[in-house]
Amino acid sequence: MGHSLFCFLGLFSLNTILCGNAEGEKVKATVKANTEIMPAGGSVTLTCDVNHFADLEYDWFRQTSKNSEKTTVAGESDRVLVTSEAGFYTCRGRVKDSDPIIIHETVPIKPTLTLQPSWTQIYSGETVTVRCEIQGGEGAQWTYEWRRNKLNTPPTSNEYRIIRATKSDSGGYSCRGRRDYFLTEWSDIITLTVSSSKPRATLTAQSSVIPAGGSVTLSCSVEGSAGWKFDWFRRDSVSSKTQLMRGNEANRVISVSQGGLYHCRGGRGDPVYYTEDSSDVTIMEIVPSKPTVTLQPSWTQIYSGETVTVRCEIQGGEGAQWTYEWKPAKLNTPPTSNEYRITVTESDSGGYSCRGRRDYFFTEWSDIITLTVSYKPKAKLRADNTAVPVGGSVTLTCSVNPSSSSSSSSGWKYYWYRAEKSSEALTTQDAVFHSNGQISVSQEGLYRCRGGRGNPVYYTEDSQSVRIGKTVTVSNRPVVTLYPNWSEIYRGETITVRCEIHGGDTEWDYEWETNSRIKAPNQNEYRIRSASSSNSGNYRCKGRMKSSQHKTTEWSDSVTLTVSDNKPRPVLTVSPSWLSPGASVTLNCEVEHPSAGWSFYWYKAVPDLSEKSSSYELLPDGSGTAQDSYIIHGQTHTAGYVCRAGRGDPEYHTDHSQPKFVWSADVHSATSLTVSPDRVQHFTSDSVSLTCEGNFTEWRVRKFSEDGRLYSDCRRMTGSTCNINTSKSDTAVYWCESGSGEFSSAVNITVQNDGNGPILVSPVHPVTEGASVSLSCSLRTQKILSNVFFYHNDKLIQNDPRGELKISAVSKSDEGFYKCQYSGRESAQSWMSVKGADSSSSPVWLIVGLVCGVSLIIILLLLLYRCRRTNSAANEQTLNQAEDQQQVYSSLLHGDRCVYETVRRCENTENGPAEGDYTNVTSVIQLKVINKTRQRGDPEESSDYNNVNPNSASALT
Repeated sequence: MGHSLFCFLGLFSLNTILCGNAEGEKVKATVKANTEIMPAGGSVTLTCDVNHFADLEYDWFRQTSKNSEKTTVAGESDRVLVTSEAGFYTCRGRVKDSDPIIIHETVPIKPTLTLQPSWTQIYSGETVTVRCEIQGGEGAQWTYEWRRNKLNTPPTSNEYRIIRATKSDSGGYSCRGRRDYFLTEWSDIITLTVSSSKPRATLTAQSSVIPAGGSVTLSCSVEGSAGWKFDWFRRDSVSSKTQLMRGNEANRVISVSQGGLYHCRGGRGDPVYYTEDSSDVTIMEIVPSKPTVTLQPSWTQIYSGETVTVRCEIQGGEGAQWTYEWKPAKLNTPPTSNEYRITVTESDSGGYSCRGRRDYFFTEWSDIITLTVSYKPKAKLRADNTAVPVGGSVTLTCSVNPSSSSSSSSGWKYYWYRAEKSSEALTTQDAVFHSNGQISVSQEGLYRCRGGRGNPVYYTEDSQSVRIGKTVTVSNRPVVTLYPNWSEIYRGETITVRCEIHGGDTEWDYEWETNSRIKAPNQNEYRIRSASSSNSGNYRCKGRMKSSQHKTTEWSDSVTLTVSDNKPRPVLTVSPSWLSPGASVTLNCEVEHPSAGWSFYWYKAVPDLSEKSSSYELLPDGSGTAQDSYIIHGQTHTAGYVCRAGRGDPEYHTDHSQPKFVWSADVHSATSLTVSPDRVQHFTSDSVSLTCEGNFTEWRVRKFSEDGRLYSDCRRMTGSTCNINTSKSDTAVYWCESGSGEFSSAVNITVQNDGNGPILVSPVHPVTEGASVSLSCSLRTQKILSNVFFYHNDKLIQNDPRGELKISAVSKSDEGFYKCQYSGRESAQSWMSVKGADSSSSPVWLIVGLVCGVSLIIILLLLLYRCRRTNSAANEQTLNQAEDQQQVYSSLLHGDRCVYETVRRCENTENGPAEGDYTNVTSVIQLKVINKTRQRGDPEESSDYNNVNPNSASALT
């Protein structure tokens, strides 16, 4: 058949068996595979090549294992074989089989790689085991393949123990399993990091000092701290050795209550791998002993250049070897001494404290002792007289600041000298020495002194020299006067204290003596500008002749000046507080004592709705009046007033008084106030509406309550209406103020506090003479009552079974207080005001004018006489009622009864006005007063009246 060729391929390589042809040429068959590992569910392509031979037919053989029989792959004769079965494959070109090639199949199993211990961050020298685990393949005989390659010798073990790891062991690790012709997948990579530097433990302390009876928390940590346990070490004294306090502690935090030098370390693994020791931490324990700082000498006030010793003393710790720590720290060099001797400067001022230290124990800090260092002092010399009286002596007093310190407590001794340059101290032959820094001398001369204390002696500067001569007292006696002559003034006022010496044309030098904190200069007068309480005191003076310094006057009598810190506020009263339109109103302004020298300023309160306050408008001729009263003629409407006082040059002003109001019930003002329901009295929790009316866009409702408080705004204001859900505190006088400064008439509102009692239903506004009016009594649960008793000025006037009091034609005599009684319970009483008929609404006034014009003089005389009698009676009756009723509004004085009665008679006379009627003249006079032009002053002054609390009694007088 010619030549036969046979080639065999070995496992994992192309080992070739060579054959020869007829010419002796060597040939070989080669099997190649596109991959040696068949993926799960995939295939491998095999190619059979024979050198120098083409168009051969190929036989393919397969073995399923090394020991199995070779079988022919049926139907495969091509050079290329595609197979999906694992096994040993050979090919033949008619001569000999090829070398085998092994094809592995990957099974869908993924091993898991673990570290034991499980720390990916380890340190050089630690031991770690790398383990490959195949889940679900435990019964099979696996061999293992690793990446990193150095682990593949031999490639059979499923774990490797790395003893004393090095930096070269760092990297990623993965593994897979092999069994026959099957391979698992590669495991996930686990990265191992080996640090070449040995770690150091870190020790931190919550505090470096353990308080007495307390403890401190210590924390030990290692970077990358997984798996660490901790050893704790302590040294309890400087001379002792460090000892293990606690070992193999899983807790990295401990609490200690003893002082000492502490450190820690970490350890982990088997065998145990230890970190470097931590740095030492010193923990000081405070023992319950408190030192004392003393000064020697014991003067806390010392002077630059003096020497003082600061000493730290520990009671009960004398036998211990203490070192000392000081505050300020500049004394801590070296920090061992318990005392320091200091020649002080100003920089040594401050607080000093100390504590003791022994091994790891502290005492508590001592209390602070404060050292005050001042500039070198100068002695002060004072003589009770500069001239020796005949046969007498002069007392000299030497002192060193602070003058309040006694000689014994400050340590000063005093040295006395006579003559300008003498350095020899006086002896007992020259003076009489006293124990308190005083001497008595009877010789003329120039004296000076100085103080000294300590060891070595520290001397003050010499005092100023005082010349002592023989004194002649002249007969002139000075007098101290105050200008202005007010012994009591207020902070901020200006006053002059003057020393006056009468007799002759002698020129004088002046000397003052005062116990005030501010000393007067040696001049004949002392002008105190903007006085304060430090100027209060007694002032006296004396004079010394300029031509002969030994001739002096006696001391004057003392004058006492008192300066009050409280700025005065005047008190304003108005009378009457309720007025009849056109009546006169008297304002009185009183300044608290002293009241000398005051002039008064009078203002009208002008509402300012935008600022929720009022401004002050100076009244005509109301600037600086000498009188403390001011009369306003022809007042017709509700108005508020304020006063203040001023005196002196420059003028000193008091605060403004609290505002006081004059209320009018006149309904013909530019603004008006209506009440719904229209009655004075109301039950608790009634809904009452107060509506402001007039040609204005802005309003506020104000009230003056029973307790004397003034309220500026309604809490529930809707447009021009104030809505009230009544309570007892709503009993008050109410009025409206417009945005242009107009006041309405005022009304009384009374709230019944007795829930079961009746109220009197009476009109809010005055009733016009001649009109009819009906008064009734009402309960909260019943509006119409019968068998009601009505009282007028506390006199029973009607027991009407209908429960209603009707007056068909009201007269001025019907004015007064009314109340009702039902079933033994009385209502509160309310004032019903009666006003004269409106002159502009009746043609009767034409007749009145004619008749009154004919008999002008006679009518005026009759009218004056009648008015005087009637008004006197009416006022007396009203005031008596006020005292009896004790009501807030009991001082109401409504109108000129004479005028209104005259009007009524004129209107009701068919044949013309009655004799003596001259109401038209009265109206003309009132009109002139109302239209009088007023000047506006102090426009810048304003005040918020919110929550003003004036004295209610004076406000309603």
